[in-house]
Amino acid sequence: MSRLDRIEDLPGLKRVAPKRSTQRFVLAWLAAAAWPPLILTLVVWPPENWASGVDTDWRLVLLVVGLIAAPIGLRLLLRGHAESGRPSTRLGVVARFMVFGGLLAAAVQILIALIMSLLSAFSAQSLVQGLGALETTLLIFGVAGLPLAILVGVSYALWAGLCVAFIAFSPAPVVKDRMGLMRDRAV
Repeated sequence: MSRLDRIEDLPGLKRVAPKRSTQRFVLAWLAAAAWPPLILTLVVWPPENWASGVDTDWRLVLLVVGLIAAPIGLRLLLRGHAESGRPSTRLGVVARFMVFGGLLAAAVQILIALIMSLLSAFSAQSLVQGLGALETTLLIFGVAGLPLAILVGVSYALWAGLCVAFIAFSPAPVVKDRMGLMRDRAV
């Protein structure tokens, strides 16, 4: 059993660097998009509506968003790491995925709420009925659906961040500070 005398000894705080392998990035992308609860529920309860439209199964929409967002997030993460060296730990990689995954989930849910509200308002037969449909749809998709969407987005992003942190990143080589020039200036 090892003691945790320093903060650097905690799990996930060792320095990491991206692996220079295209196969690792593709594997990390596919693993990040394959969130186990999503894949499991698609197998156990197959979608009833595969067609695109407003009645498409939300799990298929979520899978498509994950397949698009995972490589974009990985590319942005690698670009940021090349420019500033951050995130430099696996915990930092997971944290970035979780923060931006939650923001993406909120943005997508707001977009869906606005689209569904406009569709319901325009399908009404009168102005008052349209305003009532608009209000109801905003309450259901915007107010009630937003926290749930953020919860699902953050947990999906947690899985994606863990996949990327452990597949696309490896421990960075230790560099000795022989001249004392590599001290952290932010402290």
